[in-house]
Amino acid sequence: MSSTRTDVLALGNAIVDVIASAEEDFLAKHGLTKGAMALIDEARAEALYAAMGPGKVISGGSAANTIAGLASFGGKGAFIGKVKADELGRLYRHDLTSLGVAFDSAAANDGPATARSFIIVTPDGERTMNTYLGACQGLTVADVDAKAIENADIVYLEGYLWDPPAAKDAFRKASEIAHKAGGKVAITLSDSFCVDRYRDEFVGLIRNRMVDIVFANEHELKSLYETGDFDTALSWLRSENILAVVTRSEKGALAVTPEGIVEEPVFPIERVVDATGAGDLFAAGFLFGLTSGREVRDSLRLGALAAAEIISHVGARPDVSLKTLAGNEGLL
Repeated sequence: MSSTRTDVLALGNAIVDVIASAEEDFLAKHGLTKGAMALIDEARAEALYAAMGPGKVISGGSAANTIAGLASFGGKGAFIGKVKADELGRLYRHDLTSLGVAFDSAAANDGPATARSFIIVTPDGERTMNTYLGACQGLTVADVDAKAIENADIVYLEGYLWDPPAAKDAFRKASEIAHKAGGKVAITLSDSFCVDRYRDEFVGLIRNRMVDIVFANEHELKSLYETGDFDTALSWLRSENILAVVTRSEKGALAVTPEGIVEEPVFPIERVVDATGAGDLFAAGFLFGLTSGREVRDSLRLGALAAAEIISHVGARPDVSLKTLAGNEGLL
């Protein structure tokens, strides 16, 4: 990667999304938990793919979606993730670099195929994800580009990648390098089931200050503090004295800062087509606002705008320039 400054560098799962629409009974028939992300093996991946209707193939991955959104706002982004040197891996690299995002991680020449996530979208726009991680799990400390980390204002870590032990080591290394260089480290908790698996470790990252910024949705936050009451979870989060962003679907979003709480409503749209990537793009808008020197409230508004754009169509990458969209709304 080049030695030029980067607004945000993300470490995450490099996944190609296969998105198809289905009725509710499809979920029941195949034993899928609506709205959740399940990790599956290659055999299960092939079976689901065969059962799904016609799908739309789009490069995805939570942190990569965030960086793609940041680039659409005009921010400078970079990505560290693992693909295989196969057809989907080449497609993935092209899709990201064509946006102006630096993606120089070496592809694996052998081992599992490039990761795929089979996403079922029900008529209400809710997405249910079934992910074959494949080559993603090959990310190690060796893939952490120290110079690129040092040149990033914020390093953004994807909670989904906390499963493979080697990736945890990569996260810790990236955090250490970033902090030594004076940068900030952010993490997205990714999924309430992910939080259930690694609750103590995620809380430890916050309290040990391995991370400076936390992104979560309402369900993830309640899972983190083992409570069904949002206000109780929010009280715990405030006690951490850390910058945090919490999205609440139609209730909008809020930022928890050491000075207090800032709330913003959703950006209105006609209807939700596909909720895939809503949290990822909210993070993109907020991070763009933060790294471009904007106030927390304006950063929340940019996040809300990006989330509204992404849920108005199928897929987790913007269909239009977010920079243009924000300019038209008077946000830039």
